[in-house]
Amino acid sequence: MATLLNAMREAEVIAEYALFGAAAQMRYTEAVATFDADVLVAVPSPQRLDVLRPLYDFCAQRGWQPEGEAIPVGAWPVQFIPVFSPLTREALALADTADFDGVPFRVVRADHLAVIALSVGRAKDFARILALLEAKAVTPESVVGVAARHGLAEAWTQFQRRFLHAS
Repeated sequence: MATLLNAMREAEVIAEYALFGAAAQMRYTEAVATFDADVLVAVPSPQRLDVLRPLYDFCAQRGWQPEGEAIPVGAWPVQFIPVFSPLTREALALADTADFDGVPFRVVRADHLAVIALSVGRAKDFARILALLEAKAVTPESVVGVAARHGLAEAWTQFQRRFLHAS
């Protein structure tokens, strides 16, 4: 997957990418159950109606055909998600570069993973935040800054009251 994503960037099919969601969480916590790898992408022509068509075409030319919303690449179905907010744009811009079997691979930082999860607000997203806190991948202080920059300070306060028993 890392090789494919780097090739897409080199071919300018995408401007940038970073793994996020449950698959990215595994960089910071114990393994979690997930069915696919979510990859946040910035595309050169975001105003297109079929914004992901160039990515699907690039994959098809290399033998990877879509199955539903994902493209199976090796062991992982990969789902491409275009940046969809200032928060995800920042998460992509500040992503870390990790090493995946000797290949550079961009991964969203833990503080951004937590705040993206906070913004979505499902039970599994709250569990993701708690796992990141328990693993000490984030601290309440590191989350509050990102949350505040993106209009989620009140959501963070409510999360802390509900799950961390903070007043």
